[in-house]
Amino acid sequence: SLFTFKPFGFNKISSFALMAITVCYYTTIIKKSQIIDFSFRLSYNKHMKKLIVNEKYNGKKLNKFLMDSFPSLSQNLFYKTLRQKDIKINGKRINQNVDIYLNDEILIYISDEYLDPSFNLNVFFEDENILIINKPSNLEVTGQNSLTTFVHKKYSNLPFKPMPCHRLDRNTTGLVIFAKNEESLNILLTKFKNHEIEKHYLALVYGIPKEKTKELESYLFKDNKKSMVYISDEYKKGYQKIITKYTILKKKDDNSCLLDVEIKTGKTHQIRAHLAHIGFPIIGDGKYGKNEINKKFGKKYQMLCSYKIKFNFVTDSKILNYLNEKAFMLDNYEKMLYNMH
Repeated sequence: SLFTFKPFGFNKISSFALMAITVCYYTTIIKKSQIIDFSFRLSYNKHMKKLIVNEKYNGKKLNKFLMDSFPSLSQNLFYKTLRQKDIKINGKRINQNVDIYLNDEILIYISDEYLDPSFNLNVFFEDENILIINKPSNLEVTGQNSLTTFVHKKYSNLPFKPMPCHRLDRNTTGLVIFAKNEESLNILLTKFKNHEIEKHYLALVYGIPKEKTKELESYLFKDNKKSMVYISDEYKKGYQKIITKYTILKKKDDNSCLLDVEIKTGKTHQIRAHLAHIGFPIIGDGKYGKNEINKKFGKKYQMLCSYKIKFNFVTDSKILNYLNEKAFMLDNYEKMLYNMH
């Protein structure tokens, strides 16, 4: 009826003009309503998260920083967010995977489920003083959206937020000790420093050592800019002494070998770099291993698991004396290691 309406004095051309104006008017209204609805949905499902680049990621690619910060963020979602220009660096929207630098301010607009993913803690042991968590791969112990983040959320009602007493690499799985009170934290930090707590790892390496068990002594240099460590058999300036002991647990027909590894010194990437240095890289290790070997076994994360912790206190441990000579070991640890990605 709208388009057949002919006001007095309007000729045919005027009627068509009125029709065109009316269609344009309603089309504009529809488009505006769609825009309003679309922006409402965006604001409803997404919110802004601000991150500051630390020294570890200085000069690194944006995707590395964001995917480490948000464990649930996939490559596909990252590039989709870029295409939508939902990322700002220092106030400027970007659509490319650029290099980032120390103290850059990054704003990202993304669904809450990726900013704050749900995560079920695998609590291996707990009492009034300590908490032992079985950490999965692809998760940092500390930092944003880390294991510590999830522990703090679960135990938010405690007067003291449980704190980690040691660390594991992002893609190393296994047992991590948290202290549930300040006294326990101070005791355990001292015990780790004085080597009164044994840490045993399970490592699947390529190649079979000639000696069933051996204690290795070398020197390690940490390059913070490259996030790499380097091993030398002789002392060099800037290098620190490391001691790594391995014992063969099982030899396999595919030229791989299962090792129990104990570190007497706890340095960054010590096990991974030390084993690679003597010619037995950990399968799946993208940094110190070999890509052709990792592809052969179909592994993208290092086959390394913190599977056993033993308390060997030689001095008074006050409220933690009851832990002395106790050991905590994962069951079915070998099966879990082989099932890793």
